[in-house]
Amino acid sequence: MRTINVEEITKNVKEMCIEANHFLSKDMDCAMKNAASTEKSPLGKQILNQLQDNLQIAAEDMIPICQDTGMAVIFIEVGQEVHFEGGMLEDAINEGIRQGYVEGYLRKSVVKDPIIRENTKDNTPGIIHYKIVEGDQVKIKIAPKGFGSENMSRVFMLKPADGIEGVKDAVLTAVKDAGPNACPPMVVGVGIGGTFEKCALMAKEALTREVGSHSEIPYVKDLEEELLEKINKLGIGPGGLGGSTTALAVNINTYPTHIAGLPVGINICCHVNRHVIRTI
Repeated sequence: MRTINVEEITKNVKEMCIEANHFLSKDMDCAMKNAASTEKSPLGKQILNQLQDNLQIAAEDMIPICQDTGMAVIFIEVGQEVHFEGGMLEDAINEGIRQGYVEGYLRKSVVKDPIIRENTKDNTPGIIHYKIVEGDQVKIKIAPKGFGSENMSRVFMLKPADGIEGVKDAVLTAVKDAGPNACPPMVVGVGIGGTFEKCALMAKEALTREVGSHSEIPYVKDLEEELLEKINKLGIGPGGLGGSTTALAVNINTYPTHIAGLPVGINICCHVNRHVIRTI
C-alpha cells in the first residue's frame, strides 16, 4: 500500500491548470505546425500562422493561449493500492483548481447555479471523473474546456441498423453544424457505444489522446482516418474562413452497448485542445 498526502494532488492540479492554459501540448504544437505547412488556402495559411504567433506570445509572456480558460475537466485514475491521507481527494482536486486559476490569473468562468448564475470567483468546482485501476500510482489528466467548442457537442441515439454509415453521418453533421463556432482547426472526440452518458464521456476523454495516434482496433483506426479526410473536405477551414484544414484529428473510443442501441457522442475541441497528463 502506498500513501499519498492529498496536498501532492493539490500541488500537481494547480501546476497543470496553469500549464494547460499557457503552453500548447507537444502533440498539438506538432499538429498545428504541420497544418500551417500543408494548408492549401492562402487565407487559411495566414490564419494558422497568426495562431502560431499567438501561441508563441502566450508561452513567452505567460499569457493564456485563449481568453476562455475553460471549465476544468479532470480524469483521475487511482491505483487500488493507493491510500490518501490529509483530507478528501475531491476537496484536494478542487483546491488545486482554485489555486491554479486564482494564482495563475486565469479567467473564472464557473457559476454556482446554472439558472441563478452567480460566479464562484475561483473556477471551482471542476468536472471530475474517477477510475480505479491496478497498481500504486495516480494518473491525472486535466483538460480545461472552453465553451465555444463545448456548446457544439452532440449525442445521437442511433438505431443499430444505422450502422457505421450512420455513425459517419452523425459525426459529419455535428462538425458541419459547428462550423466556425468551435474555433477550427478542431479536434473531434467521438464515443461510440455504451449508453447516453457513456458515449459522451468517451468522446470527452478521446480529446486527451495524443493527436496523431490511432485506436488499436483496425476498423476504428480506419474510421478515424476516413472521417478526418471527409471533415477536411468540408471547406470550413481555419477560423471558419475556408481551407483544407478543418480538423487536426478525429479520436474515437468505443464500448460495448445494448442490442437495441447505437449511441454516438461527439465532443469537439478548438485548435488548442488543452490537456496535460501527469502520473504521480
